[in-house]
Amino acid sequence: MDNPPPDAQELTVGQVAARSGVAVSALHFYERKGLIHSRRTAGNQRRYPRDVLRRVAFIRVSQRVGIPLSDIRAALAELPEGRTPTPRDWARLSAAWRGELDARIAQLQRLRDDLTGCIGCGCLSLRHCRLSNPYDRLGAEGPGPRRLLTDGPPAP
Repeated sequence: MDNPPPDAQELTVGQVAARSGVAVSALHFYERKGLIHSRRTAGNQRRYPRDVLRRVAFIRVSQRVGIPLSDIRAALAELPEGRTPTPRDWARLSAAWRGELDARIAQLQRLRDDLTGCIGCGCLSLRHCRLSNPYDRLGAEGPGPRRLLTDGPPAP
C-alpha cells in the first residue's frame, strides 16, 4: 500500500502501517493495549488521526531502547487529553527513563568487554576464572553470571 497523501487528516490502518513501518497486526495490538486509538466508520473500518504516526513512532523508539509497553502506556496516559507527545513531552518522559537506560548500557558494555573472560557464572572452566573467582566466591552473591548481572563494575 502506498503512503497516505500529505493532506489526509485520517488514515486507514493500511496507510498507518505503510507509513510507520509497523505491521497491521502490531497496530491492532497497540490499540487493544490502549496505546493508540481509532474511530470506526459506518462500515466498521478503522480510521486513525494523522498524528497517530507520531505516537506509533514514540512507541517504536521506546520499545527499541527496551522500555516495556506497560511503562510506555503509563507515560502516554500522563499526556493531557490523550494527545500525541511533543518534543518537550519526549524530553520529560525520556529523562524519567534515563537511569534505567544508563544501567542497561553499562550492562551491555560489561557483556561486550567481559564475555571472553570470567563472567562469574561458576563454571571455573577458564584459567582466568580460578584467579578472579576462586572457589566460585561469586556464587555467594546469587545465581547466574554475577559479573554481568550486577549493577556495579565487574570485580577484578
